[in-house]
Amino acid sequence: MAGMDDITKKAQEFLNDDKIKNALKSEQAEDISDKLLDSVADAANKVTGGKFEDQIDGVRDNIDKGVGNQ
Repeated sequence: MAGMDDITKKAQEFLNDDKIKNALKSEQAEDISDKLLDSVADAANKVTGGKFEDQIDGVRDNIDKGVGNQ
């Protein structure tokens, strides 16, 4: 799995770059992530008939904390 180790290392280096960190914390990233996360959460709630809405919303909120500036 040497190839996978290389990809993981490159991804870590990419995410540790200050430019990337700043981009992920930008207003634009916030807007995009909110729309994407809302769409995914809505789709998941639709598929599950809303049975897991609280859990899905909790996961959505936790992910949202890591992207954007709000």
